[in-house]
Amino acid sequence: QVQLVEFGGGSVQAGGSLKLSCTASGYTFRMDCGAWFRQTPGKALEAVAAVHSNGSTTYTNSVKGRFTISQDNAETTLYLQMNSLEPDDTAIYYCAAVFGSCGSTWYIPGQYRYWGQGTQVTVSS
Repeated sequence: QVQLVEFGGGSVQAGGSLKLSCTASGYTFRMDCGAWFRQTPGKALEAVAAVHSNGSTTYTNSVKGRFTISQDNAETTLYLQMNSLEPDDTAIYYCAAVFGSCGSTWYIPGQYRYWGQGTQVTVSS
């Protein structure tokens, strides 16, 4: 059974950095699709970034150049390095995974089968 657990959330001032980790038991990200989503109260889940089965990465426009998604050599941990954080980045961040390629629909939450419990990121101005 696949279980995802996130680590690394916290509070930081604008301009600062945080690195989120998502550890997966029973799952290899490289073979499939791993992604980060975020959500603020009253809003829908927003796709942030994904790493695809071929190792390529995709980002939502608002985080391009600031966030980097990656995975470790063992391919069981997914990371999200967040630099130049802004107050609008404040949200609960979730990692998600699915067997098989997520392709051009990586931003759709419904296609991900496995989810972590979420970790809070708060950016103050």
